[in-house]
Amino acid sequence: MIVNSKSLATLVNQIFMAMGCHKKEAQTITQHLVTANLMGHDSHGVGMIPIYVKGFHQKILFPNIIPELIKDEPSIMVFNGNRGFGQSITNLAMEHCIARCKETGLVLMGINNSGHMGRIGTYGEQCAEVGLISIHFVNVTDRSPSVAPYGGTRARFGTNPICIAMPRGTELDPIVLDFATSKVAVGKIRVAINKDEMLPDGWVIDHSGNPSNNPRVMEQHIYPNEKSDVPEGAVLPMGDYKGFGLSLFCEILGGIMSGGKTIQPANERLGGVINNMMSIVIDPNRLVNNSSLQEELKLLINYVKSSPNTSESDPVALPGEIERRRQKDRLESGINVDDETFEQIIKAGESLKIDRSKIIK
Repeated sequence: MIVNSKSLATLVNQIFMAMGCHKKEAQTITQHLVTANLMGHDSHGVGMIPIYVKGFHQKILFPNIIPELIKDEPSIMVFNGNRGFGQSITNLAMEHCIARCKETGLVLMGINNSGHMGRIGTYGEQCAEVGLISIHFVNVTDRSPSVAPYGGTRARFGTNPICIAMPRGTELDPIVLDFATSKVAVGKIRVAINKDEMLPDGWVIDHSGNPSNNPRVMEQHIYPNEKSDVPEGAVLPMGDYKGFGLSLFCEILGGIMSGGKTIQPANERLGGVINNMMSIVIDPNRLVNNSSLQEELKLLINYVKSSPNTSESDPVALPGEIERRRQKDRLESGINVDDETFEQIIKAGESLKIDRSKIIK
């Protein structure tokens, strides 16, 4: 079905309010999820709601948690998220980090033990909006791994995203590079399962390490408490050994150096989604003259984008440009939510005592 973004936001906000989120927190999470759908990242959008509601019922995900500052030095900050909703935890921690960076010019920030943070590009955009460069390394814990190391046949990592964001002044959109270190986000495989679609070549392997197009090889990972007659496989790393190496460093930097945990099995797994993140936030004006930076950046971008496109491709697009085009289109035409995902959201709402007739209007 096609859903207007405002109508979808109303539905989503109702669900988070029913979980006891304060008004501001519910609005933060709602805006984050709906924006992810608008940008085409359906894997990190409203389809995550059933997973959050399940974590809430299991008492492993909590509303209204304020990030706890556990290490505070002039250019170093570490926060414990205490299993709060990740979109709210990370937004608040990033606000503190940005304020500190405006004072010091450079901040190294760790966030550990946070609920699912969602689309990491959101936090790069948050920094870029106030003129700061940011780099983010994230790992995924509290559940079974989903991504195989290069050369391996069994999963050992989460999808472990990396984001780098660069501001371009007040008049232009920032450059936002945001990607999983796996071939694909697991959420996209969840969408394929819900739509009963096969996967492209090269995304996943089956339990024996053979190439597969069946999204249900990841069904046990995505829905761990539901029975599946397909043995669990794994997602492949992006760029073979390169993605594997980046994913490993997300465990080291995002996991260990944030004060959090890695995915190794000696650490407790409660079946939720916990993210740990290390961020480096930089005020570029402390390094170079702003006018010189913007002029050189403009010339570089013009040169890169002047490369003629092939007959089968669109013109060169900067990281983040395609997402903003999708956002504009979907604001006008609506968001496509498949029937199975929408039904899962409705059932999640019903588990919170929200009458179905009040959700669907």
